[in-house]
Amino acid sequence: MPMDGLTLGLIARELNGALVGGRIAKVVQPERDEIILTVRSDGENRQLLLSATANCARAHLTRVKKNNPLEPPALCMLMRKHIVGGRVASIRQVLADRILEIEIEHRDELGDPARKKLICEFMGKHSNLIFVDEGGRIIDSARRVNDQISSVREVLPGLRYELPPAHGKLNYDSVTADALYDAMAGMNGRLHKLIAQTVSGMSTQTARELAFRAAGSEEAHSDEIDLRACCQSIADNLRAIPGHVAPAVLLDDDGAPLDIVAFEYRSRAHLRAERYPTISEAADAFYRTRDMNERIQQKSAAIHRTLKKNIERLERKLALQREALLGSERMEEYRLKGELLTANLHLAQKGMKSVDLPNYYEPDMPQLTVELDEKLSPGQNAQKYFKLYQKARNAKTLAAEQIEKTSAELNYLEGQMDNLSKCREESELYELRQELEKFGYVKPNRSRRQMKQLPPSKPMKFTAPSGRVVLVGKNNLQNDKLTFTAQPDEVWLHAKDMPGSHVIIVDPNPDDATIGWAARLAAAYSKGGASSRVPVDYTLRRYVKKPGGAKPGFVIYTHQRTLSVEPLKIEPDR
Repeated sequence: MPMDGLTLGLIARELNGALVGGRIAKVVQPERDEIILTVRSDGENRQLLLSATANCARAHLTRVKKNNPLEPPALCMLMRKHIVGGRVASIRQVLADRILEIEIEHRDELGDPARKKLICEFMGKHSNLIFVDEGGRIIDSARRVNDQISSVREVLPGLRYELPPAHGKLNYDSVTADALYDAMAGMNGRLHKLIAQTVSGMSTQTARELAFRAAGSEEAHSDEIDLRACCQSIADNLRAIPGHVAPAVLLDDDGAPLDIVAFEYRSRAHLRAERYPTISEAADAFYRTRDMNERIQQKSAAIHRTLKKNIERLERKLALQREALLGSERMEEYRLKGELLTANLHLAQKGMKSVDLPNYYEPDMPQLTVELDEKLSPGQNAQKYFKLYQKARNAKTLAAEQIEKTSAELNYLEGQMDNLSKCREESELYELRQELEKFGYVKPNRSRRQMKQLPPSKPMKFTAPSGRVVLVGKNNLQNDKLTFTAQPDEVWLHAKDMPGSHVIIVDPNPDDATIGWAARLAAAYSKGGASSRVPVDYTLRRYVKKPGGAKPGFVIYTHQRTLSVEPLKIEPDR
C-alpha cells in the first residue's frame, strides 16, 4: 500500500470516526519502531498499530497479537505515564502530507487537564513516531535524530518539534484544475512524474493511476496529451476519491497478495481483488504475513550467519580429517616391511640405505625393497617400521571416529539451517535459538529487550485428499514432541538420509494414496525439497526410537519402507 498523503488522508478519516472519544487503556511497543495503542471505544477494545518501519510505515487498526519485551522501552514507559487513561481528542492529517497527528486529552500529575500529541511521520527510511507535549516540545521518539544524522532537523527530547521542510507542492485535497495547469505548463515529461512533482501526497502508484484516468495510459507524455483537460480530470478525481473508498488486497494469478489499495485502481483492473469493509481490515490482512516474515527474516539473520559459519568450519574440518584418513593408507606397508625385516635381520647391515627382502606373503616370493635408516641397526629399523604402523593405525581409528563425530555435527547444523528456513512465527525462532544456546553455538541473549515467554509453537497441519490429518514438524523440539506423542500404530515419515521434518499421519491404517501424499510433504520439508525426486522412509511410530543422550530431533528407526516421490509444495491449513 502506498502510504502517501492521499491514502493517509483516507485512513485518518477512518480512524477519526472509529477512535475519537475512546479511552486509551494500554500502550505497548513490541518493536523499536512500532507502537500499539489499545483504545476502548464504543464498548470494545480496538488496537491502533503505528509503525515507522522503513519499508512498510503505516497506521491502521489491527487484530494481530504481538509479543512484547519483558522491559518496555523508554518511549513506551513515558507514553504509559502520560496518556494511559486519557481520551483520543482528534486524529488528523497534517498539511495533506504523510504526517498523522493523534491528540490525546488527559490529566497531569496535579489532576489538571492536559494534552499530548503523538506525531507519526510516514516517510520511508525517515519514518518516525514522535511524542510531543502541550507546548510542542519533544518528550521522546522511536528514532532519535541528532545533527550527525541530519543537518536539516533534529529530533531529540527537549527540543521543540518542527515539521519536516516544506516541499512547495499543491495540496491534493484542495488543488484546482487551473492551479495544476499553471504548475505543469512549463514542464515536460511523463504525466505521472509531473503529477508527483506538483501535487503533495502522491506516490508513484497513485500518480500512475491518476495519469491512467486522465490520459488513458500510465506512460502518457506531456507532448501527447491535452494538458488542460488532463489537469481537470486529475482535480476532479482527487475530489471524488474520498467519496469512493473501496479497500482491497490485489492478488496475483496464484492468489498471492501483491498490494493493498484504499480505492479502485482502474489501471490494475486486470488483477483479482479481495474486498474488505475498511482500509484497516485490508491492511491487517495484507501485512499480517508479510510483516511477520520480514520481522522473522531480520531476527533470524544473526542465527543464519552463525549456522553458516559453523557449517563452513565443519566442512573444512571434515576435509582435513578425510585427508588424514587417506594418509593412513600406508599402514599395511609399514607392518609388512617391519615383519619382513624382523624375519631377515641377517640380510641387513647397519649403514645400509636399503635392502631387498623376499616377500613370503606373495606366492612367488618377489623381492621387496625396504628403505633403511643407515644410522640404525637392522633391529632398530624394524622397530621403527612397527612404530610407524602403530601410529598410522591409531590415526586411522581416530580419523574415522572424528569423521563420524564431525559428520553428525554437520548433519545437525544443516538440519537446523533447514529448520530456520521453516520459521514463520517468533515462537519457532525462539525455540530454535534456545536449542542452539543450549549446545553453545549461540550466546545467551542478555539484552534488555528480552521478550516475554512465548507459547510453544505448533506443527503444520495439512488435510490429505482422503480427509486424513497430516502433521509436519518445523523444528527439532516440534519433531520430538510430534513423534513421541503420536500413537504407536500411526505412520511416521522422514526424508531418507538427510535433514528434514518428522511427519505423522494422524489415525492408524492410512491407505497407500495418503501415505504417498504425506511422503511428498516429507520430501518438500526436507533438505532435498528443491529436488525433482526425494527418497522418503516410512514406518510405524512404534519402530521409531530416540537413543540416550541424542540431540533433539535425532531418532533411529526400523521396519521402514522407502518411496521415491516428488515434493509437494502447498500451504498448511489455517
